[in-house]
Amino acid sequence: MGTIKAPRGKIPLSIIAILFCVFAFMALLYTERLSFLSSGSIFKFRPCAARYKMSKTDNKRSVNKQIDYAADDRFEFDPEECDIGHGKWVFNRSIKPLYSDRTCPYVDRQVSCVKNGRNDSDYRHWQWRPDDCMLPRFNPDIALKKLQGKRLMFVGDSLQRGQWQSFVCLVEHIIPKSQKSMKRGRVHSVFRAKEYNTTIEFYWAPFLVESNSDERIVGDPKKRILRVDSIAKHAKHWVDVDILVFNTYVWWMSGLKIKSLWGSFANGEEGSEELDAPVSYRIGLKTWANWVDSTIDPNTTRVFFTTMSPTHQRSEDWGNKNGIKCFNETKPILNKWHWGSGSDRRMMNVVASVVEKMKVPVTFINITQLSEYRIDAHSSIYTELQGQLLTDEQKADPLHNADCIHWCLPGVPDTWNQILFAHL
Repeated sequence: MGTIKAPRGKIPLSIIAILFCVFAFMALLYTERLSFLSSGSIFKFRPCAARYKMSKTDNKRSVNKQIDYAADDRFEFDPEECDIGHGKWVFNRSIKPLYSDRTCPYVDRQVSCVKNGRNDSDYRHWQWRPDDCMLPRFNPDIALKKLQGKRLMFVGDSLQRGQWQSFVCLVEHIIPKSQKSMKRGRVHSVFRAKEYNTTIEFYWAPFLVESNSDERIVGDPKKRILRVDSIAKHAKHWVDVDILVFNTYVWWMSGLKIKSLWGSFANGEEGSEELDAPVSYRIGLKTWANWVDSTIDPNTTRVFFTTMSPTHQRSEDWGNKNGIKCFNETKPILNKWHWGSGSDRRMMNVVASVVEKMKVPVTFINITQLSEYRIDAHSSIYTELQGQLLTDEQKADPLHNADCIHWCLPGVPDTWNQILFAHL
């Protein structure tokens, strides 16, 4: 009897089985990659679309694995498809910041780390590289042209003020001295680029809604009271702005409970109710969302929301048991998907659930995951306390004095603005 031959034109079952296993394994890998997003992230992303056909030259480069990623432009940034949160920090000393705290006169002393004695400089040379797409570099000339005749306003807390200062410093150095001006105020500050007829502004509203700590800061969190249903006092300053960039997070995290009030402050604490932070946060954000939906015309105004900026108060979070908060850290965390105790997923979920029900579209500047890695870039002991630079004695006590909330400038907020620039 002759051997049985497989019929021509048909694939043997063994090969089909192997192919099936290969595809199943690839699907498992893809599912594993997305599992973090489905369970932990509040945002829905799609992989970046390739906008470039690979040439023979590119193919050879790919085979040899010698791609120069810094010059690679095969993946065009698409704000609708690109996942900024997936990526890694890459060290590149050849890329220098567009400014320094010595050259830009608008950087607050609180975040002027070099001026305040920080000697290491590596933290200024890390670039955020998304996995699937190329984030365009910040171009001050193009940014100002896109803002021509417009008002850009950052609204929120001191972290948002840092992002505002970063944006101003990124563009101001190309503007002649006679064509720019800065007016600083306790609540509202305005940088003006006269030639472009544009303003880059900051409005102080740490909770977005009204509180008794808006102008005269109440140091004791237990004495702060929020009017969670009131925003008009602040919001009247946001009308007729072309691009609004909001944030609010860290002030809500100063304690387990927040004194929340409906109505006037006339009776002080009477009538206020202590609510869990996420509950009070949701009410406050709904008040903000209702104002946006009832006031903003999306045809004339774009609305952005900067997601929460991580704090790094526990060195145990990243495995440095002998560390003291972010003090003396000189490199980012390289463990992908690191998530520390300074970022509250409940608060992220509140933002997502409120925004997804809004009529006016809100674009997230998704900074949380990429900033989680940057334990090396905080002001640490190179800062001020109550308006005074830290003394040598205070610097010697980083446990009580290191600032692991705010970021050195130049630094991480420049990357936030790089993302904002990509969306403009």
